[in-house]
Amino acid sequence: MVQVAIVDDEALVRAALRSILESSGDIRVVADCDGHQALAAVAASRPDLVLLDAVMPEPDDGLSVLRALRALPEPPAVAMLTAFDTSAHLRAAMAAGACGFLLKDTAVGTLIDAVRILASGGTVFTPTVGRAVVDGFLGAPPHAPDPVPTTDSGDVREAPDAAVGALTGRERDVLALLAAGEPNARIAAELRISVGTVKDHVRAVLRKLGAPNRVAAAVIAHQAGLARHPERG
Repeated sequence: MVQVAIVDDEALVRAALRSILESSGDIRVVADCDGHQALAAVAASRPDLVLLDAVMPEPDDGLSVLRALRALPEPPAVAMLTAFDTSAHLRAAMAAGACGFLLKDTAVGTLIDAVRILASGGTVFTPTVGRAVVDGFLGAPPHAPDPVPTTDSGDVREAPDAAVGALTGRERDVLALLAAGEPNARIAAELRISVGTVKDHVRAVLRKLGAPNRVAAAVIAHQAGLARHPERG
């Protein structure tokens, strides 16, 4: 049973999400609350995944709650819920450790599938926020040609193609599956290696790409054209 907490300042949104998710039969909502109650509720219920509204009133806004949740001793996976694809919000959330981005009007079946993937360690971008995630990570305006990648400090980041080119063949396979949103267990099964070996490869990929987390690595893979299913061996 996948255990989920919902954090949103709108009670009607929380009730609707609870109804949708629990209709799946294998997802249980163990907590739903606003941002002010989020840290205590998550610490008490220990969910696999938190669905967190990206835009809530301060001081318990989405980014502040995300950072607090990720600072817990055993932090849950956190995916951001958004009603629009604002690059600034997405970039900051990704840097703070969000594992995915879902629009609030995502189709029921897609939402349920996304929650399962996120709870098992995968990453998910709904298609309409994918472009904003890439642009936000690269620090470029929407649809700008040939963006110059930069880090948050303003330093020039190595071009995606060059960074990916430094990976071994196996690391590229792992990155391609990671960018497709696959969790470690599925990557291991696909590549016929152990989960521990997958974790070693993921750590190496993040280090070589200079990516702070899996979501950032997935963005680099998409930008470099590697976000495709690798050939079966």
